[in-house]
Amino acid sequence: MDQRVTLITGASSGIGAAVARRIAAAGESLVLHARGGPDGEKIPLLEAVAEQAREAGANVQVMTGDLRHPDVAIGLVDEAVETFGHLDRLVSNAGFALNKPVGEMTREDLDHSHTVITGAFFELVTAALPHLIASDCGRVVAISSFVVDQVPGGRMFPATAAAKGAMQAMARTFAIQVAGDGVTVNCVAPGFTEKETSGHSALSHSSWKAAADMTPDRRLAKPADIAAAVAFFLSDEAAHITGQTLRVDGGLSLI
Repeated sequence: MDQRVTLITGASSGIGAAVARRIAAAGESLVLHARGGPDGEKIPLLEAVAEQAREAGANVQVMTGDLRHPDVAIGLVDEAVETFGHLDRLVSNAGFALNKPVGEMTREDLDHSHTVITGAFFELVTAALPHLIASDCGRVVAISSFVVDQVPGGRMFPATAAAKGAMQAMARTFAIQVAGDGVTVNCVAPGFTEKETSGHSALSHSSWKAAADMTPDRRLAKPADIAAAVAFFLSDEAAHITGQTLRVDGGLSLI
């Protein structure tokens, strides 16, 4: 029971993997999730992240599943509690970016974005609620995005913006609900963030170069930049911060 138990979704690459590496240490237990890919091609990547976390001293369990199915989110929470006895912290990171404008985007595209992003967050926090309340360090961090309220360079992600915006709104109201129980709920909103070669990319190489050029500090965020903010929100030092969205975007939100 002395081990802090953290569930991280979308942990095979990018931000999720960086968060796992950042917080992995003796005294930490991690449940690392990934969809796995259509043919399971992402599972070795998830296993590699898990092994790195174990080498850092953490106890690690890996799970795969598509979060568009509600039973997957519930199963992740159940597995964490069954394996480690409790659940303290949740990082809702799994998702994807879709840059189809209205007119090209279908209703199915919109619904899928809400299911995987907003719906999965809802299922995760609902299943985790009693365990977070029972913990003495209950934490929830949701990974949002700059696309909720920005279209820099005309890059439009309407389905993603709608889903991430709804998730942010739900996170704020959930923060109010559980504040009296000592649970904090916050969001981290990255700007343009480097993608690993194994990760999903919604933009072309030239578009990524343009994205870096339009960011005030002239670079893309690294997944480790985002992981540092997530780790802070998960920490004891952030116990009095809740209902907030922290932008980690190199100044993109200033323009």
